[in-house]
Amino acid sequence: MSGTVLQVDHDRWGQTQTDLRELALNATHARSRERFLALHEIAEGACATQVAMRTGRHPQTVMGWLHADNEHGPAALTDQRSGGRPPFVPISLPRLASRFAPRNTRRPVRPSPEPR
Repeated sequence: MSGTVLQVDHDRWGQTQTDLRELALNATHARSRERFLALHEIAEGACATQVAMRTGRHPQTVMGWLHADNEHGPAALTDQRSGGRPPFVPISLPRLASRFAPRNTRRPVRPSPEPR
């Protein structure tokens, strides 16, 4: 029984092997660079399973990258934030002050009476 060889369908997205290499070198996120490098190696003739073994990834993971790229293009391999701790965003002074403002505004706060 002969298996089907999975190939990168870069022509479908108007890309070349060189484009995949450029994406692997210049993607903003390390995970995206890893995925594009794997696709570049597969486009150069490596087997997805060989790439997975060399990189320490599960073969199905690498094949998933290949299928995602073939079906949805390079945007499918660009790393998207999916959870975890949100990135640090500095809080402006007015926004910080509003966090500590009294919440119940119906009753005015009266000063305590002075001792006699």
